[in-house]
Amino acid sequence: MTFPDDLPVHPHKAPEWLGDIAHGADMVSSRLSNRTPTRGGEKQAAVLMLFSGDPTATTLPDDAGILLTHRTPTMRTHSGQMAFPGGRIDPDDRGPVDAALREANEETGLDPAAVTPVATLETVSVRSNGYPVHPVVAYQHEPVPTWPASKHETDDVFDANLHELLDDTNRITVGWRGWTGPAFRVNGYLVWGFTAALLDGIFSAAGWEKHWAHERVYDLGDALAQSRNGERHR
Repeated sequence: MTFPDDLPVHPHKAPEWLGDIAHGADMVSSRLSNRTPTRGGEKQAAVLMLFSGDPTATTLPDDAGILLTHRTPTMRTHSGQMAFPGGRIDPDDRGPVDAALREANEETGLDPAAVTPVATLETVSVRSNGYPVHPVVAYQHEPVPTWPASKHETDDVFDANLHELLDDTNRITVGWRGWTGPAFRVNGYLVWGFTAALLDGIFSAAGWEKHWAHERVYDLGDALAQSRNGERHR
């Protein structure tokens, strides 16, 4: 499905430190090729990968961050998980960019006027359902407040510092029933699954990744039990 009327992206407006992602969306997408959607149809979603940080920096600045949400543990699906703002592309949305900004506003109160979309990645899938998800990469060019604007969906919203996420002490591999994948510890939460895979792909493609002990696999259930997620993991 194509979206010819979607809001435009502006890779040339990204700060220099975000340029490899804004101008190299294909390279980022290639890192996520193992998550090619297995289902098509009308049901599609979009997520907002919103970066913030010094617009004048040429390399990853100390204040570089990315917006994350914690899904309320009482949600029917993906309860207690860490996620990017996002959701289903509605019929009234012009496309993935429009949908991602709308969902971010509904979930976090984010003012879309403070956001510059810089790239859209190839569709990827959430393994649990195989539906196509459109990652939208954006830069927050103006500081604005965010908060859990939709209490039934999110109970925490914050900018995760990229240097903390990249620190080898906060990166682990988790496994469950034969599946393994990257994970991140931040603010007492465990970021894993779809969200962690996107972060891992972005970090690798941008050249920000540091050496970490990815060979050691931690049990997902144990890692979640030690976190603030409150997930009902089975």
